Amino acid sequence: MLPDKDHLTLCFAHAAYRLADRFALRGTGIKHFEVRGFDELQTRLHEADVLVVSGLWKNELIDHAPNLRFIQSISAGTDQFSKPLFKERGIRLASASGVNARAVAEHAIALMLALSRRLLEARDNQHKHHWRGMIGDLSRREDELGGKTVLVVGMGTIGHHFSTLARAFGMKVIGIRRHPEQGANGADSIHSVVELTALLPQADYVVLACALTPETEGLINQAAFAAMKPQARLINVARGRVVDEPALIHAMQQGLIDAAGLDVCVEEPLPATSSLWDLPNALITPHSAGETRRYEDNVLDVLMGNLDLLWKNDANQSVQAPLRNQIV
Repeated sequence: MLPDKDHLTLCFAHAAYRLADRFALRGTGIKHFEVRGFDELQTRLHEADVLVVSGLWKNELIDHAPNLRFIQSISAGTDQFSKPLFKERGIRLASASGVNARAVAEHAIALMLALSRRLLEARDNQHKHHWRGMIGDLSRREDELGGKTVLVVGMGTIGHHFSTLARAFGMKVIGIRRHPEQGANGADSIHSVVELTALLPQADYVVLACALTPETEGLINQAAFAAMKPQARLINVARGRVVDEPALIHAMQQGLIDAAGLDVCVEEPLPATSSLWDLPNALITPHSAGETRRYEDNVLDVLMGNLDLLWKNDANQSVQAPLRNQIV
């Protein structure tokens, strides 16, 4: 059972996020501390009943956590956690899925606008103190989102928020989701992933907002790029491995697609030797789509809701309500 509020100890573990600072402002009275690195986490984990963590977690830490009863992941991903081991040790686990959905959707729109309005070129010209003249070549001018078609792969919470924004710009939204029978979720039409290749030629923009699964890994590959319009632009706010990266580099170098806005890459940080850095038609952000000024508070909202559910479940053993984003 989880200790009551007066006897609970929380550990926040992250290299950069200000979780403890934001938590203290809530005035809960719950005892808590924060660690910034793996070694410190390993040393102090025995003090914690509840751990709020993401990238610092290693499964061998479980042997240093005799009191641990619940882990609230800071991120949506939970691949680093051993679910069978957690079940064996009686440790509950929940993700932070959805807490940054609106932010990621806005970031995808920002990448689209930056590419369509040629902001990369404008910034480069600013650094060179160069005022670009008027352009006669239509293909080299700034573009508009209105009237364009966007194909969204992944129509979960992020896809829903993105579709709302895209339609506000006057775009047609074609959605792809694993279970299209669950509804369009904001898209003008909804389809299964097996229809991807047939739908790609319609898209001016392809936005990836899906989870990384065996079905989606390498989904955007050489065949997909061959099916896309030469004027099409790829936006990836999902996971790097959804895209075949060598095929992407080849497609951009050969003009098979116009440009790409990437918040994620196969290897992160992106190696200095990657060809992606030097492609003039690539806009790269450092997996920062969800990192807004509200991120910590959004995670803490999920944490507090799940603590309340755990306490209620302990008080009423006959009725066990599922946690928000429950994994174990």
